[in-house]
Amino acid sequence: MYFQQSSPYYDQTADIYNRGGGPAEGYLGDISNQLRQTSNQRVAAAMYPESIDNSTQILSTQYDGHQTAVQKLAEPSQMLVHAVVNLINYQDDADLATRALPELIKLLNDEDQVVMSQAAMVVHQLSKKQASRYALCNSASLVKALLQTLERSNDLETTKYTSEVLQSLSQNQQGLLAIFKTGGIRALIHALSSPIDSVVSNALTTIHNLLLHQEGAKMTVRLNGGLQKLVNLLQRDNPKFLAIVADCLHLLAYGSQEGKLIILASGGPAELVRILHSYNYEKLLFTTTRVIKVLSVCPSNKPALIQAGGMQALALCLNHQSKRLVQECLWALRNLSDGATKEMNLEPLIQRLLQLLEGSDINLVTCAAGTISNLTCNNPNNKNFACKVGAIQTLIQTIRNAGDRDEITEPAVCALRHLTNSHPEAEIAQEAVRIHGGLPDISKLLDPPSKWPILTATSGLVRNLASNQQNISALHELGIVQKLALLLNKAYQALQESSEESAGLAGIKIERVIESVVGALQAMATDYQSRIAIGAMNILTTLISLLYNDNEKIVLVSLDLLAELAREPEITTAIESQGGLPILTGLLSSPSEALRQRAGLLFSLVSGDKTPEYTQRLSNEINTLFQSEANDGSHWIAAPNQDLPSVYTIEGQLHAAPSLHSGGSRQQNEPWFDTDL
Repeated sequence: MYFQQSSPYYDQTADIYNRGGGPAEGYLGDISNQLRQTSNQRVAAAMYPESIDNSTQILSTQYDGHQTAVQKLAEPSQMLVHAVVNLINYQDDADLATRALPELIKLLNDEDQVVMSQAAMVVHQLSKKQASRYALCNSASLVKALLQTLERSNDLETTKYTSEVLQSLSQNQQGLLAIFKTGGIRALIHALSSPIDSVVSNALTTIHNLLLHQEGAKMTVRLNGGLQKLVNLLQRDNPKFLAIVADCLHLLAYGSQEGKLIILASGGPAELVRILHSYNYEKLLFTTTRVIKVLSVCPSNKPALIQAGGMQALALCLNHQSKRLVQECLWALRNLSDGATKEMNLEPLIQRLLQLLEGSDINLVTCAAGTISNLTCNNPNNKNFACKVGAIQTLIQTIRNAGDRDEITEPAVCALRHLTNSHPEAEIAQEAVRIHGGLPDISKLLDPPSKWPILTATSGLVRNLASNQQNISALHELGIVQKLALLLNKAYQALQESSEESAGLAGIKIERVIESVVGALQAMATDYQSRIAIGAMNILTTLISLLYNDNEKIVLVSLDLLAELAREPEITTAIESQGGLPILTGLLSSPSEALRQRAGLLFSLVSGDKTPEYTQRLSNEINTLFQSEANDGSHWIAAPNQDLPSVYTIEGQLHAAPSLHSGGSRQQNEPWFDTDL
């Protein structure tokens, strides 16, 4: 089979036999010698092809297109040859640039604009090659000359060449350091005002690289008016360009209150919101949203962003396919939402947030729950809409799915508390919690090891739910009264310890816990069975002790609960026997009208079954206490069933929970403060 293959040797010897002349030993010897003589040439041609004359004919041993052994062995050698050649050329480039530097620096400093332009063009050519670029970076004098040229040249081409060189140099750390140390940031900020788009783009990219990788660059940019220039650049219409501008603003605003205020003073919030409305380039939307997230924790920027339509603009981005964009939008919305409780036209946002609550991404659910809680605080319109689109059922399921994640459970419970109070659909919402099986889940939240913020929020929710008689019965069967009573004693014990830990357990004041728990007990006490259960839990001593507290709200809610309990004669007797009358007598002279009224009501209930002589004596004491008020028209209300204003209807300012700027989450033990009870 081998002799059927075609090769020069086979063809020539076969031809001799075919002519019938027999083997020609001389000719074969010549062929053999030729093969031996060209073996060195074949090796040389394979390894060093440039060393062989093109006219030289080398006998080949290759057949059927297969590589010969020499050719296979030559491949690594060829790679080595190319590497050596590249090293030689690299060194040549570096040497050339190094030798040319002194003359180029001199020419760049020349007064002749033409000479300066030619020098800038040469430097521009050198900067295109890596070796010469490194040489340029290592020359602080050249970098300084380039920066001076950028500032003083009136020639557009010269400015263009110079800005491109600086942008090239900023791609490595040595170049960044040289630009920074030679005062380059001021020149680059000046270049942002250039009429040439390419110059502005190069200057912006260089500044961006400095902000990312050069220590001290951020402060220098702020001090040289860079923030104002960057905000002005937001008016341009190139999406990729704007994305770099937005990232620069993020780097400069993050961790700098001064930077945030400069952006505000320059009109940044409105421009950022406009970008969200105007573009769909994902990177631009992402970087812009990151800036808004950073600004959203600033008390001054927050209202400006909301007024500019930031909530609505961010809501549009929640439907984007980019997960990172949606996450940034949610953080920004969560930060802004505590200041947007009076904002209108947020129905699409609320509906989208409820959809996100049904997802499995923990970070998205956390942000969505917090935002829903804030938007439903003190806003009847938002509460009403949320209830109509199934928020109650969604929030109950969210609590079930949250497990031990307090950062989800707490705002979800707060949202339920908002939806079950102070709006037209509140009663329907209270029933919906029971209908959707939420009461057992809520009851479990009062069990250990729930933390104080969860306990506080849940107590407030129980108070709202207890407005419905059917809910009271169901809650009573779940042992809510006993759980609340135990919780009250535990909270009172923590209050008595007066340690730093107990005064602000898990970031929430213990006084707030007591206020919430006592309020829930008062709502439950409107039911006879619950009153009897509360009376049997041995908390009267605690309640009477709370009347001595300096916190007026705690005293008020304690008086309200005692007034409800005093409807039962045995409890009234217990209040008197445990020393309740002396403190009530003292409260009758309180400077607070609300305290005087509630104390008077409870006083009337406790002393109602006494002998006429005893009652008359108490009446005389009360009249004496209120003589000073008779002259100014004050009216003493002593009717047992008088409808007194409730402390829980007072709605205050919602407190925003802090946020992180790089995708983190709220601290595990940090409370979710609000006042929509």
